[in-house]
Amino acid sequence: MKQFKAGVLTISDSASKGQRTDNSGSIVEKVATNNKLHVVKKLIISDDLNGIKNTLIEWSDNGEIDIILTTGGTGLGPRDVTPDATKAIIDIEIPGLGEIMRSTTFVLTPFAILSRATSGIRSGCLIVNLPGSPKGAKECLESIAITLNHALEMIRGWRTHKEE
Repeated sequence: MKQFKAGVLTISDSASKGQRTDNSGSIVEKVATNNKLHVVKKLIISDDLNGIKNTLIEWSDNGEIDIILTTGGTGLGPRDVTPDATKAIIDIEIPGLGEIMRSTTFVLTPFAILSRATSGIRSGCLIVNLPGSPKGAKECLESIAITLNHALEMIRGWRTHKEE
């Protein structure tokens, strides 16, 4: 099995200014690595709609990364714009990933349903939004991790479903 290349994009005003440690990005990297993804790029940026869109476009379109895992900006706050940026630049939305993350983690905290995390594909690159809290990011990524390599194989056309 090919080891797919991942980018971890932390979206946080305070972390981008060095006012707090990026624990979420580190946890996302660890869970990704444990699930056979090779993290080749990490970046921390502010909660800026255009900055997020530009980074997602650059990382997706350059062909160096197979999957972008974002952490942060998925809530209801006025600066939580990660899903908006993601939806604005993707070619295909994959609602099932966000749905399962919310439903799986709802049993752990009822606030999970307030997440607006989305996922989709741009230029053959899978983009998955995760919450900004370390605990939420870990739980959400673990809830979908089993499907990610299969999804990436399907995006590449390496794996299809056979008719029965």
